[in-house]
Amino acid sequence: MKKISLIAASLIVSVSLNAATVATLNGKNISDTEINEAFAPVLRGQDFKNLPEQQKKALINEYIAQQLFLEDAKKQNLEKDSLYKEELEKVKDAVLLKVYQEKLFSTIKIDSSKVKAYYEQNKNEFVKPARAKARHILVESEKEAKDIISQLSNLKGKALEDKFAEIARERSIDPGSATQGGELGWFDQSNMVKPFTDAAFSLKNGEMTKIPVKTNFGYHIILKENSQAKEQVKFDEVKKGIENRLKLEELQKLMAEKGRTLFQNSKVEYK
Repeated sequence: MKKISLIAASLIVSVSLNAATVATLNGKNISDTEINEAFAPVLRGQDFKNLPEQQKKALINEYIAQQLFLEDAKKQNLEKDSLYKEELEKVKDAVLLKVYQEKLFSTIKIDSSKVKAYYEQNKNEFVKPARAKARHILVESEKEAKDIISQLSNLKGKALEDKFAEIARERSIDPGSATQGGELGWFDQSNMVKPFTDAAFSLKNGEMTKIPVKTNFGYHIILKENSQAKEQVKFDEVKKGIENRLKLEELQKLMAEKGRTLFQNSKVEYK
């Protein structure tokens, strides 16, 4: 696939028929779709729903902060400020160009057979990686990690999970997960540092690491809760995205053709 421009990439709209509420702000629901759209440049194609819980929480908090700042700015009537009006004028042309491209984009039609053919020829692009769901306790010293492992070593099942969560809340130095009993949610091998993922993926469901796992963050004790094997994403789940990708390719061709025509019909002088 050819690389697309940032402006063209912004035309890909992430639409979810099953948008889920992830938080509320002063009684107003915030959906995972809103977060996806707000942080699309940061996520780079990743789906917010598939991020580890810690990353989700961080993005939700950042989004809430942005909304609160916007509310505060409006209360201060900054929309009437001369600086705001100056900055707004600067972006009008960029917005107009975006609308221009969106209008062209909406006229492009892609035959369903081409969408299906792309999927069949590029199935390796549409694979969900193996994932794990785990909790962890992060401490500063190997000795403390070994002491915690010793406390937990004779426990299994629900008893292990409950005690693990209790210790995580009390002693883990990872503030993002400690309050959640060490819960990290689902992650794949690209989401965490290698020593951590190597250890987590080597465990069986319900099993805890027998020795501390050292990373640049400290020493981890990991409890693996669940796992999912690598799987092929079904065509129906990705066909809209493929269609948009092919439409973007057509948009690039259309823009290039229009650009040549407009250029030829204009008087251009180089100085």
